[in-house]
Amino acid sequence: MQRIEQHPILTKKENLKQVRFYFNEQEFYGYEGEAVSSALIANGVKEFSIHKKNDSPKGIYCANGQCSHCTVIIDGVPQKSCITPLREDMSIQTLKHLPELPTDDHPFEHFEKKEFKCDVLVVGGGPSGLTAAVELAELGFSIIIVDDKEELGGKLLLQTHKFFGSIEDCYAGTRGIDIGHILEDKVRSFKNIRIFTGSSIVGIFKDQSAGVFVNQENYIIIHFEGIIVSSGARERSLIFPGNDLPGVYGAGAFQTMVNRDLVKSSDRIFIIGSGNVGLIAAYHALQAGIQAVGICDILDKPSGYKVHADKIRRMGVPVYLNHTILSAEGDRKVEKVTIAKVDENWNPVLETAKTFKVDTLLIAVGLSPVDEFYEMAQSFGFKVVKTGDAREIAEASSAMFGGRIAGLEMAQLLGKEVIIDESYHEKAEVLKSHPGKIYDLPETILTEKFQPIINCSQEIPCNPCTSVCPVQAIQLKENLGSIMDIPIYTEGCTGCGLCVAICPGLAIVLARQADENFAEVVIPYEFIPAFDIGDKIPLADATGNHIGDGVVLKIRTMKKFKTHLITVKVDLAIGNKVAGIVIQPPAVSVPLKEARFSYLPDNGIVCQCEKITVKEVLDYIEEHKVRDVNQLKPLRLGMGACGGNTCGVLLPRLFKMAGVEWSEVAKGTKRPLSVEVPMFAIINENEGK
Repeated sequence: MQRIEQHPILTKKENLKQVRFYFNEQEFYGYEGEAVSSALIANGVKEFSIHKKNDSPKGIYCANGQCSHCTVIIDGVPQKSCITPLREDMSIQTLKHLPELPTDDHPFEHFEKKEFKCDVLVVGGGPSGLTAAVELAELGFSIIIVDDKEELGGKLLLQTHKFFGSIEDCYAGTRGIDIGHILEDKVRSFKNIRIFTGSSIVGIFKDQSAGVFVNQENYIIIHFEGIIVSSGARERSLIFPGNDLPGVYGAGAFQTMVNRDLVKSSDRIFIIGSGNVGLIAAYHALQAGIQAVGICDILDKPSGYKVHADKIRRMGVPVYLNHTILSAEGDRKVEKVTIAKVDENWNPVLETAKTFKVDTLLIAVGLSPVDEFYEMAQSFGFKVVKTGDAREIAEASSAMFGGRIAGLEMAQLLGKEVIIDESYHEKAEVLKSHPGKIYDLPETILTEKFQPIINCSQEIPCNPCTSVCPVQAIQLKENLGSIMDIPIYTEGCTGCGLCVAICPGLAIVLARQADENFAEVVIPYEFIPAFDIGDKIPLADATGNHIGDGVVLKIRTMKKFKTHLITVKVDLAIGNKVAGIVIQPPAVSVPLKEARFSYLPDNGIVCQCEKITVKEVLDYIEEHKVRDVNQLKPLRLGMGACGGNTCGVLLPRLFKMAGVEWSEVAKGTKRPLSVEVPMFAIINENEGK
């Protein structure tokens, strides 16, 4: 089975029960309660369904219940495998074309109406939803939190890296998974907060109530006075030939399988997008023992934090800027990906194409807010607030403050006289700041005493190194007057290594001159060491250039930070340049000798539910002089199982390609929100289930 048995940060859950299940009549084993999709992928299954159009295969994409790619037939009923827990002797079948409704002539035996009341319903138990709930609970309101995952914390539970920001305000220097557990423990300490996990809001209604599908078994009604929508975001798609092959994942889906379920979903990945999500996904892959072949971005610089990009380069993952993807290819699954440089108009220069052998392609090109319930609640005139990614796509550290603000805003709507501390807004704005100016860093002159070399040259919201230093030897260079200022070393370092261990960007090392020929450097390392004292290991400078080898002198484990401090002996000439340890050898990222692709952008899939291509959409817009999105419905664009949420964000670009300004196009009527709920659950006829 393809499981991650060793991980430098994560540990396997205890008391997991192994259960037998069947896929297409073949016997497999997985863990009871894990997502069916993860159990299948752990057993090497990537093809979940076969589309009615051209019998093309479909695999998982979002692993978050937001699309329909992973639908399979479970015990005779079509279900999304990514949100369906595995049970003993479950029978699973590949979904071929359109599913048939199962025959059931069993009469209803009883009906049980289950209702609950609260002051505030919180939709989503991520960082913003949890902090909003805490603010309201402290004011005495009764709260119900509904989240579709088994654990609270949202995307925090997928983050094995240490967070940026400030220690005081958002647990900076603490790993996302640990922050998630901190917030969950805090929420569960309140008696006036009720929690439904493994449950989905399936609709909100005009009588100020919501229908909830609980644990795949029961249907309940929750009556509320106010509603906070903190339902997060969904993965954006990207159009290119092969974008519908199994093995094309949203980056969040990859993190879910690898970091939540400890499933080794891939052997070799390539990533499209150099924002923080894409950069972190490469890091998560390396920690899981998966090769990260490369990252590409059409922009001329990484869109994420520079320290993230530099960290990944140091580890041996190349970042191809001014590059775009041409295609993904393979026999019913991803086997190759081809990229090429772009010219000044962002058009691909085909003669620069490079093809890489991979089995997984991660799409990390941004997120779209999941805010449909907010819009519906507004239309009904409810007291409603949205927060987190449902309000604005930003870092989780900012979402925590956004949640606090949302909770207090809801309290005001419900008539409570509360004052929102203006510092909350100020801190939230700083924490969601985009990367700023990049500075040239001075060259450090080594002395016989250890001193920090700080390779953090870009304005980003982060200051754990200044907070943790016991002698205040690191200060922020006063420029902006906030934690956006870059850190600088003043004097007085004791060599304790706390700044090295806590830095989220792994951007600090300690260095000193050992003698007239050699230097000693202390480097952060967040992997299981595959070397011993006395071994030679490859080293890189701040931006990822291999600058030589070092001899391991000491391996120290900082348990509080789950980080190793590796002391190496190096030539004095490079002592002030060493910034990290190379994790992945260069051979991993070498492209194939000859680029292999068919560059046919018109064949890129726009609507993956209905398999509608770019050419079909452009031809239809031109032929029918389309100026209203609703006119595309006869083409079945947006009529698939995801409700148009995936292809809808691509329409402005498509109309522009067709020569039509998006501002001239009437927007489409949104389809009613729907979540699949079996009839037995709606009538709560669940005896024996």
